[in-house]
Amino acid sequence: MSDLYWLTDEQMARLSPYFPKSHGKPRVDDRRVLSGIIFVNRNGLRWRDAPREYGPHKTLYNRWQRWGEMGVFGRMMEGLSAQRAEPQTVMIDATYLKAHRTASSLGGKKGGLGRLIGRTRGGMNTKLRAVTDANGRPLSFFITAGQISDYTGAAALLDDLPKAQWMLSDRGYDAEWFRDALEQKGITPCIPGLKSRSFPVKYYKRRNRIEIMFGRLKDWRRVATRYDRCPTVFFSALALEATVLFWL
Repeated sequence: MSDLYWLTDEQMARLSPYFPKSHGKPRVDDRRVLSGIIFVNRNGLRWRDAPREYGPHKTLYNRWQRWGEMGVFGRMMEGLSAQRAEPQTVMIDATYLKAHRTASSLGGKKGGLGRLIGRTRGGMNTKLRAVTDANGRPLSFFITAGQISDYTGAAALLDDLPKAQWMLSDRGYDAEWFRDALEQKGITPCIPGLKSRSFPVKYYKRRNRIEIMFGRLKDWRRVATRYDRCPTVFFSALALEATVLFWL
């Protein structure tokens, strides 16, 4: 098939430091398997529908599950973004991701976080919150159920903020505690005030870059529509896509 996706040698060289060590029997071709995983996630395929050029679909699925549980895909994004980001200005925002019926069961393991899927006016959704650098490239993600407030996501992402000079966001993040927390980190908030008050919004026009980033993420069908019940598996898809689109 002419439209298959293949990682280049240069891209593999950047990713290979984050691969887990092989114990015992050597792994099959990493380039072939990882390229197949990316193809399946980008096109929203069932694993059994993966093209035969990528090898047995069970090999793709098992590698995807095992590396996802180990946090390999998250480390890829974190490591590459730390090397190449331009965090003088950072941005924060959120978007909704539609949950497919196969993922929208609200139950979960007892004592766990649940599915991180909630009911909103648009139906069953997961809410993705992101922090990006000045060019709109993602630095960190946080997912919650769709009905959870933006303030909850902002509080969760505070500890992961890099050293920056400016923070850009929309007026949904206009809260005194959030402004104070940013200033304590040495970050100047660039957040429009609610109608009852006004604040300077220098550099605010750059915020469209985070909106463009969300749009590019949603080009991958397995991200735009959440098929996976397990939030850890879904988060792995987000991290892998962000790595391929923005950091390779």
